[in-house]
Amino acid sequence: MRLRRVTEFWRRFARNRSAVVGLTVLVALLLMAALADILYPGNPLRLVGRPMQWPGSNPAFPFGTDRLGRDITAAIFHGARVSLLIGFTAAAFSLVVGVTIGALSGFYRGVVEAILMRLADLVQTIPPFLLALVLVAIMGATVSNVALAIGIASWPPVARIVRAEFMSLREREFVQAATSAGMSDARLIFSELLPNALAPVTVLSSVLVASAILTESSLAFLGLTDPNTVSWGTIIGMGRSEIRTAWYISAMPGLFIFVTVLALNQINDGLNDTLNPRLKDR
Repeated sequence: MRLRRVTEFWRRFARNRSAVVGLTVLVALLLMAALADILYPGNPLRLVGRPMQWPGSNPAFPFGTDRLGRDITAAIFHGARVSLLIGFTAAAFSLVVGVTIGALSGFYRGVVEAILMRLADLVQTIPPFLLALVLVAIMGATVSNVALAIGIASWPPVARIVRAEFMSLREREFVQAATSAGMSDARLIFSELLPNALAPVTVLSSVLVASAILTESSLAFLGLTDPNTVSWGTIIGMGRSEIRTAWYISAMPGLFIFVTVLALNQINDGLNDTLNPRLKDR
């Protein structure tokens, strides 16, 4: 039965060709990050050649070198690991927190709902990027702290979606029947409500990853990330002083960020078409 559901899910997802292309691009980026140490071993920020070599001028450095002679290609491969790691980790954290708070507020209502939703309102009053910036400045600019700060700034929309789903599901007959049968609150939440409320959250997850990657790139551009690691935003920051004479230094990692976000958005469209009950019979 589970294999049949997976097959049916993939069949509906594959109807959206742009979503399949986006998934293929994302897999290629993940593979690129996984092979970074094999293809470009050692420190990606070490000096390896003559400075300011333009892309295509030297086969050894396909994306050129920066003003210090560092290989931009190696930095992009290693930067993919950090950018994607922060993106997925921050999204996972915001999903866990948002689903938990949304489920509790939508199920128990009353005082619990009022307290948790006021907390979400408080977080949402601060722009996500500004909140992440302040948290990183307080906690320290490490990879884990950056991911945590972005996750903390991103969970309120998830909580509101899950709360709305729970409030709608609470009125369904199968939930009322389970309640009348004496099912415990925990079992009711995890076995009946939560599985039926995860479809919109699944769709939102790819957007959260894309948003986290963009936020991390902005923080790295400002120098608010671990100086001992390299991400796509770090490379863009490295080239900002030469943006007029050597624009390729910032353009190359910017292109990878653009492709990654575009791929995630295409995946989001595919998930929305696949999980939307109004489109299942088409």
